Amino acid sequence: MAMAMQQINKHFSLRLIVYFFIPILILSLLFSNVPSSAVEITDIEFIGEATIPTGTTLKNTAVGGLSGIAYDDIGQIYYAISDDRSEKAPARLTTLKIDLSQEVLKESGAAPVGVTFLLDKDNQNFARGTIDPEGIALTGRGTAFISSEGDAGKLINPFVKEFSLASGQEIVSLPIPDRFLPSSGGDRGIRNNLAFESLTITPDKKRLFTATENALIQDGSEAKSGISTNCRILEYNLSNNQLEKEYLYQTEAIKPLINLTGRYAQGLTDLLAIDNQGHFLSIERAFTGLGFAVSLFQVSLEGATNIHDTDSLLSLETNKVTPVRKKLLLDLRKLDVLLDNIEGLTFGQPLSNGQPTLILVSDNNFQKIQRTQFLAFKLKTKSPSLLQQLLRGITPR
Repeated sequence: MAMAMQQINKHFSLRLIVYFFIPILILSLLFSNVPSSAVEITDIEFIGEATIPTGTTLKNTAVGGLSGIAYDDIGQIYYAISDDRSEKAPARLTTLKIDLSQEVLKESGAAPVGVTFLLDKDNQNFARGTIDPEGIALTGRGTAFISSEGDAGKLINPFVKEFSLASGQEIVSLPIPDRFLPSSGGDRGIRNNLAFESLTITPDKKRLFTATENALIQDGSEAKSGISTNCRILEYNLSNNQLEKEYLYQTEAIKPLINLTGRYAQGLTDLLAIDNQGHFLSIERAFTGLGFAVSLFQVSLEGATNIHDTDSLLSLETNKVTPVRKKLLLDLRKLDVLLDNIEGLTFGQPLSNGQPTLILVSDNNFQKIQRTQFLAFKLKTKSPSLLQQLLRGITPR
């Protein structure tokens, strides 16, 4: 009888392990791969506009050309990068205050408060024409990465470099593959003024992303009326500062109804990482002859093909490359606002109830007929369900 009871207890213990402990082990393994805090924007509401007139100066430097912007939530200050090529003044950061204390942005709600000049590796101001700064992303350790488009016509390479926010001193330069560098024959590399316009770092500060505004020469056509362009998103690992992945981002094909001037320009002007799982907001801006068309998209890298080892997209069959996924969040032409040359975006200071905000900024090109424009929005967000997170955690992107 005792022997029989021992056998029963043994079988019961085995069943307990199989039915209880093993499922717990499996779930723990699944949860270890579950992405944390994936985010989706569910609603966006315009809450105001502010402008800084062209001709405004601070510390004897022109305020303008603001192509990228980032918010420091500790210092409660905004850093914007001017795309002045050290022509009107040395290349520089502009610090700004943007007032959302009344839950709206008023016309006079944005003001420049400081200027920091960028210094190269030799501790000198960047020489005239050697830099075209466009994007900025804060690291959270008193520094910022800044992207420059270079100058394809003069064979000046684009770059992504880290600078001290306090001194402006260059700290480190990220490696750029040869396929992005301008060539003397004009048969490969970036197009002039259509290179690293965007820059963002994930909230956990582990990954940096930049992107070309238009296609590399060997990747296809630049954007034209009614024709999209093949941009590349670059993903860097900030633990070793190495480029690890690249993705295809295809812009919308925009064809203006009327174009009296014959001028047209369109491209990807900025990215903003909204979580650590490969989800972003993007700005696509087009000049259509009669004004600007600006659209905000939600972007996902999930399922996109890694094209890091592909030198030319034209060498591949199009059905073998899956681009990043996009979903229109807002066509800014629907706002009751005269749009300027919107190029940069950042999360702003949260509202008093904790609701997140989004700030967009325009590059006035230092033209009197334009102005530096700030647009503010409040956002509603949600995270995916536990099941969705589990599925994402076990599905490679």
